[in-house]
Amino acid sequence: PVFQGGMAWIADASLASAVSEAGGLGIIAAMNADANWLRDQIHELRARTDKPFGVNVMLMSPFADEVARVVIDERVPVVVTGAGNPTKYMKAWNEAGIKVIPVVASVALARLVARRGATAVVAEGTESGGHIGETSTMALVPQVVDAVDIPVVAAGGIADGRGVAAAFMGAAGVQVGTRFLIADECTVSEQYKEMVLKANDTSTRATGRSTGHPVRALKSPFTNAYAKSEAAGVSVEELGAMGTGALRKAAKDGNYEEGSFLCGQIAGMVNERQSAREIVDDLVDGAEHVLKGACAWVA
Repeated sequence: PVFQGGMAWIADASLASAVSEAGGLGIIAAMNADANWLRDQIHELRARTDKPFGVNVMLMSPFADEVARVVIDERVPVVVTGAGNPTKYMKAWNEAGIKVIPVVASVALARLVARRGATAVVAEGTESGGHIGETSTMALVPQVVDAVDIPVVAAGGIADGRGVAAAFMGAAGVQVGTRFLIADECTVSEQYKEMVLKANDTSTRATGRSTGHPVRALKSPFTNAYAKSEAAGVSVEELGAMGTGALRKAAKDGNYEEGSFLCGQIAGMVNERQSAREIVDDLVDGAEHVLKGACAWVA
């Protein structure tokens, strides 16, 4: 019950195939890429593993329509959606037999996608890296569980067996992003990995709330400059221009000055390089260990 987060410029065929091989659900991030890029990534993943996998469709992408078609053509088993409302695509995906699992940051969106045929939802708290909502995981997940009759996957602030065990007190699974940033099979820049490994509990900040699209990342020269511009009342258009390409600069170029190193608040607990299999095993084994001792707390 471990999903690997669909992180743009990070969750490619290398990482996703390794997670799927380890028994989790590896997810390729379609991000702002076009249909040809995604198709190539799907083919590469299938050359590496025959296990189930998913594709994360970022609904804000200019290529969302063609990507939505590719996942049907390529018979992708699972589609996870983010950064928007996926209902315009859900009928076609459902008819193609795809399991549709939208990421939601509110009860209202969870109810909407459940009515439209979602297989499950990922309830993602504001602790997460990347695009975030306002409600914390601990507050959001039980409210979503109570609101819908489909499985709920918890996300945000989960990096070890204790977090997985806590999520299981209502959720059916977990989605983990930040911990996989330092996986051996993750192809992000060495600068990115080193920043995650050195992070502590106060190393991230959320910017972009004034634009309506808040994002959590590690503190860096870029986030400092962005926050300063945002506080000064710079227009949404100018802020958007500042952010264009910043994640790629972090993930692929390791550009400390200009890169946006998306990362969750749990980064302070990520302090060891491991393979994807070791991470999945640790999450599951750690949860089993904690839950076996849970009876001691029940009178």
